[in-house]
Parts: sequence; C-alpha cells; structure tokens
Amino acid sequence: MAKGTPRHGIAGEFETADAMLGALRRLRAGGYERLDALTPYPVEGAEEALGLPRSTIPRWVLAAGLLGAAAAYLVQWWTNAIDYPLVVGGRPLASVPAYVPITFETAILCASLMAFCALLRKARLPALWHPVFEVDGIESAQVDRFWVAISGDDARYTPEGTAAELRAAGARRVSLISEAGR
Repeated sequence: MAKGTPRHGIAGEFETADAMLGALRRLRAGGYERLDALTPYPVEGAEEALGLPRSTIPRWVLAAGLLGAAAAYLVQWWTNAIDYPLVVGGRPLASVPAYVPITFETAILCASLMAFCALLRKARLPALWHPVFEVDGIESAQVDRFWVAISGDDARYTPEGTAAELRAAGARRVSLISEAGR
C-alpha cells in the first residue's frame, strides 16, 4: 500500500496517463506494493491502480461537524436556559429555532477546519524539500508527464531489477531517488 512518495527508491517517467496506469497495474500484479504516482492533474483510476484504501478524511470531517454543531447548541442552551435565564415576553427559555443559524454555522466552520487540517496532515504538507525533487526531469510531473515512484522499502525492490521492470512497462526515463541527493 502506498504511504506517500518514497524517500529513496526509483522513479520512471511515462508519456501518457494511460501508459502510467498500465505500468502501475503491471507493477502491482508483479508484487510491488509501495508505489506512488506523480501527475500534473488527477488521473481517474490511479487510486485503484495504486491499491489505495478509501480516505478517512470524510469521516473526520463529519465527526468534527457534528461535534461543532452539538457544542454550539449546548452553549446556547446552557447560557439561555440554565446560566442566565431571562424571560422576555413569555417566550420559552430554550427556543430551538433561534439556535439553528449559530448551530449550522459552527458545524460548517468545524467541518471545514477539520478538512483543511486533515488534508495537510495526510499530504504531509508543508514539504519544502523531498528527495524526489532531486530526480532529473521530475518537474515535468507538474506540466505534461506522468511518473511512477517505487519505494526502496518495497520487498521486491532491487535497483537493477526494478529499473528493468519500469523500462519493460514503457518508461521513457528511469532515475534513482536518493535521500543523499540533498
């Protein structure tokens, strides 16, 4: 299972998204598990080809939104009905319709903050430097090329054998990722 871009290993460049997807499927079928894809835009089918599990971020966002809504409702109820009850015009102390806007807005605020923080954490950002940045030509992954990176921690990884498998899968260029490149 992919755990992010490898800190050491090997990377291969592909001309098209379809070629990259084919290489990912071929490598996964060959037993490689620690793979990553670097692409200029989201590629449909890449998650399945990488064997990535479904993200847990939506669950965390839902939990934060519900917790925020509950906290907002409880604060309003406590202050109006328990801590400082004020009867004005015979209205009830705990008026649920009056609490809806603040409850809704707090739920949205908490959910969006959780989504932002969870995304940064999952993406391991901010990353000012990473060994993959030193690979010759990797900047093309931001423009028009597709890269497959294989971690050196993968059980099937050997520099020569993995390079040969990347070339057999159609890689235009194969480069080593070295943490000592900095």
